[in-house]
Amino acid sequence: MRTDDFDYQLPPELIAQHPPAERDAARMLVLDRSNGLVDRSVRDLPEYLEAGDVLVLNDSRVLPARLIGRRRDGGEAEVLLLRPLPEGHSRWEALIRPARRLDLGSRVTFDNSALAVAIEARGGETATVRLDGVADPLSEVRRIGEMPTPPYIKERLVDRERYQTVYARSSGSVAAPTAGLHFTPAVLRRLERRGVEVHELTLHVGPGTFRSIQAARIEDHALPPERVSIPTSVADAVNRARAEARRVIAVGTTTTRALESAAEADGHVAPCEGEAGLYIAPGHRFRVVDALLTNFHLPRSSLLVLAAAFAGRELILKSYGHAVRAGYRFYSYGDATLIL
Repeated sequence: MRTDDFDYQLPPELIAQHPPAERDAARMLVLDRSNGLVDRSVRDLPEYLEAGDVLVLNDSRVLPARLIGRRRDGGEAEVLLLRPLPEGHSRWEALIRPARRLDLGSRVTFDNSALAVAIEARGGETATVRLDGVADPLSEVRRIGEMPTPPYIKERLVDRERYQTVYARSSGSVAAPTAGLHFTPAVLRRLERRGVEVHELTLHVGPGTFRSIQAARIEDHALPPERVSIPTSVADAVNRARAEARRVIAVGTTTTRALESAAEADGHVAPCEGEAGLYIAPGHRFRVVDALLTNFHLPRSSLLVLAAAFAGRELILKSYGHAVRAGYRFYSYGDATLIL
């Protein structure tokens, strides 16, 4: 399919620059694949779920891994830590800017910190870096680092926790699993009182997830794998639900990718500690996920392609057109869609 088929026009003023005052105050567009579109609120989500449904969340926590420092010549340098290498938390794969000014052996230093970043290997804007100068580099990164919010968010993030889900635990993402930002303890309690099973897996969001597709055909796009952990208890809960014809609802495209990557041909989900490498595009047969809560995604992105694979391209683009006309807020801090 042509990548152009996954484009749409969005007025810039609909790109949410800050989260809503209350997480669950976001709007929710319900896409019923049988009955059309309904405008609701995230607070109405429990009305669409029923006893026995299995709701699966992604508990990954965003690492404040955007480090702004100085080169030896005094110029500004940015290091975005992507993932630790097997040696531990002293060596990382990272994005570096400006790449042309950071050669092998270059060092980036920081005000009010003894931490230093040494460039050990280069590959375009990606580099292998070593963190040194302090006894506990990861703790120092958490202290001085900034949240790596997407480039379309221009406003400064004041409260770091608003770019984390309320159930975030396992640190390792470079961006929030944004569908989960809408949940509050109150919404989760209402779901559990309704008899919904709530379970958590971990998929650490990588930078490739949010890059637009540059290839002319979506089939030619390469989506990098992301680290995933699906505990045995979660796999067992999903498999029981499927065996008993109960629904599995994924919160976010990241959860969907994790579950579908771990699914065998018959839909059985295996516990996993490794990488989710599946690229979901139209034509994919969903083996696990029955319903999906997600945000509105960028044009020509792998996330929009995944949503179109789940709901159908025409329905997704119709719903996005409706959302634009109705003034929904888009992207990371924006409103939600529930696809049933």
